[in-house]
Amino acid sequence: MSERYLTAFRLRELERRYCDYLVIGTGIAGLYTALKAHAHGSVCILTKRKLEDSNTEHAQGGIAAAIGHEDSPRLHMTDTLEAGVGLCDEGAVEVLVNEGPDCVMELVEIGTEFDMQGDDFALTREGAHSMRRVLHARGDATGEEIRRALSAEVARHPAITVREDTFVIDVLTADGACCGALALDAASGRKIAYLARSTVIATGGAGQLYRHTTNPEVATGDGIAVAYRAGAEVQDVEFIQFHPTALYKPGAPRFLISEAVRGEGAILRDRTGHRFMPDYDPRAELAPRDIVARAIIRQIEKVGGPSVFLDLTHLGAHMRERFPNIYRTCLRYGIDFTRDLIPVAPAAHYFMGGIRTDTHGRTSIPGLYACGEAACVGVHGANRLASNSLLEGLVFGKRIAEAMRSDGTQLARAALAELDLAAAVERWRDDCDPAAVRERIQSIMWDDVGIVRNAEGLQRARDELTRLALDYRHCALNSESAYETANLLTLGRLVAEAALRREESRGGHYRSDFPARNDANWRTHIVLQNRETGTVSDC
Repeated sequence: MSERYLTAFRLRELERRYCDYLVIGTGIAGLYTALKAHAHGSVCILTKRKLEDSNTEHAQGGIAAAIGHEDSPRLHMTDTLEAGVGLCDEGAVEVLVNEGPDCVMELVEIGTEFDMQGDDFALTREGAHSMRRVLHARGDATGEEIRRALSAEVARHPAITVREDTFVIDVLTADGACCGALALDAASGRKIAYLARSTVIATGGAGQLYRHTTNPEVATGDGIAVAYRAGAEVQDVEFIQFHPTALYKPGAPRFLISEAVRGEGAILRDRTGHRFMPDYDPRAELAPRDIVARAIIRQIEKVGGPSVFLDLTHLGAHMRERFPNIYRTCLRYGIDFTRDLIPVAPAAHYFMGGIRTDTHGRTSIPGLYACGEAACVGVHGANRLASNSLLEGLVFGKRIAEAMRSDGTQLARAALAELDLAAAVERWRDDCDPAAVRERIQSIMWDDVGIVRNAEGLQRARDELTRLALDYRHCALNSESAYETANLLTLGRLVAEAALRREESRGGHYRSDFPARNDANWRTHIVLQNRETGTVSDC
């Protein structure tokens, strides 16, 4: 289903840079992993744009942890398992909820300033949580604050080097083990080999697969695609979380309206003014995200209009201070949410699946690790519990650092220096338009592999994406955008394939032709792997 390398190279002809630990990505998972690893060796962090360009920067609602007086890891675990609809790995969830509070306190120790109520953390509640357990910072700027603190701490350590504007084309493997990555330097246009004893993929998600997404432009699924090409197993990629409430206004980006807004009491109304969520679920606006997203789609089909509306007008003017970033953004587009309803509709938000790992971030390739949204350790199952994603990056990033120190699979520096890898890839067409191909991918995915799916649409999507991929295989790749489009093609085909195979509805995967959950046949995982034959296989 995918070639091994996207571009031709000969390692001995490239500039080579060495480190003990190579971390790809500068979100919460990558930065925290780097901080934990630097005590044991040199660390190099690669990011394709700037340090602050990640999904972490855009996280509004907060980070979930059982630190409240009436809360407990057991309650957090129960909520996580229920949201995951029978597909969570209970061992991984147990690790998450028990080790999470200490990791959050480490964030505080390095300078993260969460909002407080007196001497206690100000906690909010989000959908499918039974307790108030979500910490937030500067109202709705939690991700930005965490990224600020982690970036400042990274800058304090000379053993950590950050390389911005460096796009990872592929991870490098020798004798079945990972030995680093091949990257494109944006400033010079040169390919550089980063050779390392251990490599960590923490590149985030893939919202740019879809026409409508809350994700930034950098979320093109690169890490999952490069790991798949190298032969790593990927799991649960059919489960895409569509956030129910993204701003829907012509000329405006699909800006996320945090679930915490509903946690504070906002309600959803259709264009007639009817509050419709109680018609679909007794938890109303605080039902899991997949339920709310589908309810919005059904209500739009029932009463018409391009969106529904989020109503905060009854909550008072203090909501401006609770959600200052959302307030400013809405105001920019003529919406004062203290008196106006916010038009909202679902948008692609989070990738539950990813590179299959164990609870120490190990992939199926020795020397290659993954964490954060690019990974699938099993804590989210079929539907992520709100605000568990930032916690996941911390907990399993810390565990990866422990594993890299103790694992004996890594290549020594001398062995790295002796490598002589090469790839011959023929790409001769120079008339391809990566932007046009990307737009076509996004339309296919939104129309046929979106919130509601069926066999006819999924087959159509798989076949068309395959045709696009076969054609694009001959296109010269001369830019970051061109490589991103290749990665989106790889990942789009994987999602369509897995969604077609799963003949049931569960969490973020809904089939109108198989609308019921089927535990007898489908309480299992679809694992895909790139074989030498170029096929997709279950494992």
